[in-house]
Amino acid sequence: LKLNDSSFSYEPEASSALGLGFRCGFLGLLHLEIITQRLEREFDINLITTTPGVIYKINRRDGSIQELQNPTDMPDPTQILSMEEPWIKATIITPDQYLGSIINICQNKRGNQNNLTYSGNRAVLVYELPLNEVVFDFYDHLKSVSSGYASFDYDITGYKEGNLVKMGILVNAEHVDALSMIIHKDFAHSQGRLVCEKLKELIPRHNFQIPIQAAIGGKIIARETIKGYRKDVLTKIHGGGARDRKRKLLDKQKKG
Repeated sequence: LKLNDSSFSYEPEASSALGLGFRCGFLGLLHLEIITQRLEREFDINLITTTPGVIYKINRRDGSIQELQNPTDMPDPTQILSMEEPWIKATIITPDQYLGSIINICQNKRGNQNNLTYSGNRAVLVYELPLNEVVFDFYDHLKSVSSGYASFDYDITGYKEGNLVKMGILVNAEHVDALSMIIHKDFAHSQGRLVCEKLKELIPRHNFQIPIQAAIGGKIIARETIKGYRKDVLTKIHGGGARDRKRKLLDKQKKG
């Protein structure tokens, strides 16, 4: 694939949760989808793709600058002076009846509106947006609210300082490094709840309780619990006084 596509880049990566793999670079989500389909079709490989990310810059207190790709490599917060994320200048052309919904999407993605002009019944909207908010699902939402009529183009403008934090995910009190992410602090609580709720749907029940937590440092910001299967303690209860005995057994089971 690398010989046929010079824009595709990769490097070895190891994860305690997912094992050995590769961290790959793409031109965009469409490029990612094409490479994934080729690997599955031509090489018969079952792939696990994680959430796309961007490269952050960390200004450390000793004056050095660190480029961060993997959230697990983030240094201790006491050593960080500030963090910067890449921003883009986005140009969106859309029929004017979809303008309100598109502006709402851009505002929810921490966008700053630069310009708005009209050409006939079409609006040309210029926004500054953080690349991290665009790279995942922005294009899908844009096409959805505009019925596929809106077009989207962008250029990277540089890095800006942001209030960014590392959000980790704990499953049964163990950190899962593959699910860690760098996120703006204002969106950490809502995103943490979404991740925990989604994992609760995906992880099967066991004979024991499994807590799923989202944390920033040592602070838990969201939690869901997968309840364990309960032993049927009422099967052999028959005869007189069964109701009282059942209640006592259930109370005893609740206490563990």
